Amino acid sequence: MIVVTTPTGQIGRQVLDHLLDAPDGTTDIRVIARDPERLSLRVREHVEVVRGSHADPAVLEEACEGADRLFWLVPPAPQADSVEGHFQAFTEPLCETIARHGLEHVVSVSTLGRTVAKNAGQISASLAMDEAIMATGVHYRALCPPFLMENLLGQAASIRDAGVFFLSMTEDRVLRTCATRDIAATAARLLLDESWTEQHDVPLVGPDDLSPGGMADVVSEVLNRPVRAQLISSSEYRAAALRHGVSEAWALALADMTDALNEQGFYGADAPSTPESAPTHFREWCEEVLKPAVLG
Repeated sequence: MIVVTTPTGQIGRQVLDHLLDAPDGTTDIRVIARDPERLSLRVREHVEVVRGSHADPAVLEEACEGADRLFWLVPPAPQADSVEGHFQAFTEPLCETIARHGLEHVVSVSTLGRTVAKNAGQISASLAMDEAIMATGVHYRALCPPFLMENLLGQAASIRDAGVFFLSMTEDRVLRTCATRDIAATAARLLLDESWTEQHDVPLVGPDDLSPGGMADVVSEVLNRPVRAQLISSSEYRAAALRHGVSEAWALALADMTDALNEQGFYGADAPSTPESAPTHFREWCEEVLKPAVLG
């Protein structure tokens, strides 16, 4: 039995599609969903659904009863009053559930930066989550992407109407990227393979070595219109987040994350690409995902 969290989310939904498309079709799947009505008809017909949040110990206990594999993702909570507390609220029930139910394999979405990232906001909280889960002894794979290409989708209107997207990055620094579809494909492959053991990170670094300006050039070419990258400081990023209703704690953590990325460089050129696990080029993603989102 495989349990999938965040089955209606950007990554979890794609993981679930891969599992349902698996050729043998013999794997039992259970999902945890706050709003099961958002699940597709196909999903509702072929998986068992447990309603609720996977931060709720009772919900997690019910979902993991009889399961041996788990896809784990802590969803963002922009209104949280503590980033660390938010991650801990999900992680502590999971660690207890692993101990009680004997889960054998956990595949989780984490981030690059282990042993390097310091005071890095959401990144530090995610890496601390990994450490807590690994302390249970479960067989574990932490999927570790850098900047998600899908982060640009939230700026589709700005790209369309003003020809600009905003990044809080150093101008000439390479920003490594990854498409969520590569994360989902890797997660599904691991969930369907019961032979792996121990605990390891799985870097998912796309094949490009583009700076923000280089990304803007690609977007311009794909859309056939001028698009530029507007670079903003971490304080500007924090202020923008607050204007959009993000909590003070979450906004401050975003600023800390940005400063860490710029100062410590673990999403930069020193991160080697991993085309075997993250084959999607930024241009390919722009053609197939960003362009339809911008142009409709």
